[in-house]
Amino acid sequence: MDSVWKELLMPYQLAWVEDASRFKIGMWSRQTGKSFATAAEAVADCIARPGQLWVCLSAGERQAFEWLRKAKSWTDALQVECKYAEIPDAADARFSKGEIAFKSGSRIVAIPANPDTARGYSANLVLDEFAIHEKSWEIWAAIFPSISNPLTGEKKLRIVSTPKGLGNKFADLWQKNDAYSKHKVTILDAKAQGLPVDVEALKAGVDDADVWAQEYMCEFIDSSGVLLPYEMIQGCTLAETANDEVRSTNDGPRFIGFDVGRSHDLSVLVEGVRRPDGVVETLPPLVLRSMPFADQLAVLAAHASAPGVRRVCVDATGIGAMLAEEARRKCGGRVEEVVFTAKSKGEMYAALRRAFEDRTVRIPPDRDLREDLHAVERRVSQGGTISYTAARNADGHSDRAAALALMLRAASSPYMPAPAELAPGPGAYREETL
Repeated sequence: MDSVWKELLMPYQLAWVEDASRFKIGMWSRQTGKSFATAAEAVADCIARPGQLWVCLSAGERQAFEWLRKAKSWTDALQVECKYAEIPDAADARFSKGEIAFKSGSRIVAIPANPDTARGYSANLVLDEFAIHEKSWEIWAAIFPSISNPLTGEKKLRIVSTPKGLGNKFADLWQKNDAYSKHKVTILDAKAQGLPVDVEALKAGVDDADVWAQEYMCEFIDSSGVLLPYEMIQGCTLAETANDEVRSTNDGPRFIGFDVGRSHDLSVLVEGVRRPDGVVETLPPLVLRSMPFADQLAVLAAHASAPGVRRVCVDATGIGAMLAEEARRKCGGRVEEVVFTAKSKGEMYAALRRAFEDRTVRIPPDRDLREDLHAVERRVSQGGTISYTAARNADGHSDRAAALALMLRAASSPYMPAPAELAPGPGAYREETL
């Protein structure tokens, strides 16, 4: 067996398997074989000590079953006969766990992590990619009493992950807890110990200093901060002439986002048009300052009823609720009323970031829009909760950014109104009435 370990494991993986500490935590780079090493240790322990139970909690079903396949590959390599190995496809809803059973009475179980499933096992435990577990603090509170119960025997705890910011239990344990045997493996460490990887080519391909530092050099990058850096915004900004061309020549489907304000905040309408290549080009924001709601509704209804407009997302939070409801009544099913909650804002601003990352949006060279976008901050609480905030000033509350996010939500909606729904309702406003 020793020769097989040395043949199949890198030195840093072997060091992990041979570390007999009860509590171990590993912070390893991507592509360095974390799951392969933790699965190897679980199989080795099941062989050496009959009657053991190992449970792996992974971020999701697919990850759990992939980890279990690595464990099965170890039983195959070591020619260990199993009573059975049940490794379902993650798409099969009949299964919530996978399992390998040994003739010695030992078992290895893999399940997707959540506080309820974690609470039900008193076992040797692997927390796989723990930094990306949802509710990592709650999972920790659920599992640690189970593995530390002296009446069930001494259980082992193995925690491995690539770092993912500071707002999770993995970061807390790594930085503050000295009771763990710690194994840190950067991509450079792995390369030096024999991992066949072209580091320079990998770094050039990543082409992002923060991603490289976190994913490959195992540095904790604080995930709180500016949602959209200036460089990312500039990369999606149209030239002055290009913006005029969009307004005159592009007749693709149009989408509208409308953020509602009154006294302290602005009301902003952002319209976008989808090009044949799928990129959504944004027209200059229409800012309505201290405008009565009846007049705001007239403006919104006129734009929403214009030819080519497919979908309109309207801020229906607080003071916007009545305006959004009335807009839907006048303009039909193309209008979606969007209440800003932590969930809906999270979805919208994450999509906004992805659009700029993927360069699937273009914005006009509008200084106020750029500053509104740059002012939005993504904050991660100690408990891992993500929120999006922007400081309120004399020019609003990043209202242009909110309207743009609403417009992109409209453009990405899988729902497309039928032609009958696109027709304005009775009493709808038309462009010429303004």
